[in-house]
Amino acid sequence: MATGASESKGGAFEFAVSSPERCTARGALTFATARRARTLGLDAQRAAAKSFVIDCGDISEADSAGLAVLLDWLAEARRAGKALHFERLPEGLLRLARISAVDGMLQQGV
Repeated sequence: MATGASESKGGAFEFAVSSPERCTARGALTFATARRARTLGLDAQRAAAKSFVIDCGDISEADSAGLAVLLDWLAEARRAGKALHFERLPEGLLRLARISAVDGMLQQGV
């Protein structure tokens, strides 16, 4: 299992790879952790199977920078020809996505 972490004032962000098809995002996905979170997610994608899932149920807080990270992960998966789906997206993150009219993209994946 590969794990990466990033600290912020609002808490830490962790990205754990449990298998080539499954990853888990935990903690704060905010402006303070976004850069490192993006890198951890992209590194995991490069090593992942053609189709994989990121469980987002343990994301404790998120802001627009966190939303941008999820959208970037989707874009990179599409460029790489991989299928990516998010599970258990937190309601606060979905509200941000609705305001930006990208909630469908998050819920459907690529």
